[in-house]
Amino acid sequence: MHSAAALLISFGRVGSLAWGGGAAQIPLMKAEVVERHRWMSETEFLDALAAGYALPGPIAGKMAVYVGYQEAGMLGVAASLTGIILPSALMIGALLALLNNFKEHPRVLGMLAALRPAVLGLLIWMLLDLLPGSVDSWHAGLIAVASAAALYFLQLHPGWVILASGLIGALFLAPRP
Repeated sequence: MHSAAALLISFGRVGSLAWGGGAAQIPLMKAEVVERHRWMSETEFLDALAAGYALPGPIAGKMAVYVGYQEAGMLGVAASLTGIILPSALMIGALLALLNNFKEHPRVLGMLAALRPAVLGLLIWMLLDLLPGSVDSWHAGLIAVASAAALYFLQLHPGWVILASGLIGALFLAPRP
């Protein structure tokens, strides 16, 4: 029960404090899971993140399930999912009630204008923080550049890029027995 309570509190902290959606939650989730509680190493976290991005659905929920199950089984899954979802569900309900009444107010418009670049800053920080552990070889760098180019220039759907990267890794980068 102790692990489930810790998961609920940690993922509740992430769900309460990480503004901007799933990708913006990853840096705080990493701080909780890797640095604070040491439930995973940084490499395990990056592997879970990669697996999570390869599947459909919100990344924060998938990471909560992964960490929760690894740490405390199905009770951990319930605790971490509750922690990640409940705060934002309660806040969005309250925020919608306020925004419907004040959506044209200059202060609300100013707040939203300031939040957009702050979220971009969080995403850039996450990229820089995860870069050393994700791109640790020349072929990983090549895959990263090719993936970004495919998304930008060819405007491929991210799902195809993830699928192609996974296939390339399985066929050419798998450790030899």
